[in-house]
Amino acid sequence: QVGMVESGGGSVQAGGSLRLSCAAAGDTMRGHCMGWFHQAPGQERKRVAHIDLGGSTDYADSVKGRFTISKDLNANIVYLAMNSLKPEDTGIYYCAAEPTCGSLARGIGYWGQGTQVTVSS
Repeated sequence: QVGMVESGGGSVQAGGSLRLSCAAAGDTMRGHCMGWFHQAPGQERKRVAHIDLGGSTDYADSVKGRFTISKDLNANIVYLAMNSLKPEDTGIYYCAAEPTCGSLARGIGYWGQGTQVTVSS
């Protein structure tokens, strides 16, 4: 069974930091590429970062150098460390899982319920 629950969202000022967590059910992480997506108000959901089964990562250009995705297989948690936050980072952040990163990048996958991040200027 695939299931994810996100946490760690909140309100911060520009330049601040947050760390999001995604608790995955069972062996989800051992069989899936894991990723984070961002949905800004009034916009489509877009991929932020993903981490594959081997631990290799990939990021959207807009967050490179500011966000870091990581995972703890023992705890079944995927993290998204967000630094130097900008107002345009505001929105709902979703955790996602899919057997292949290629499909995940196209928005195919299992989704959590999301966590809200608000960055004020």
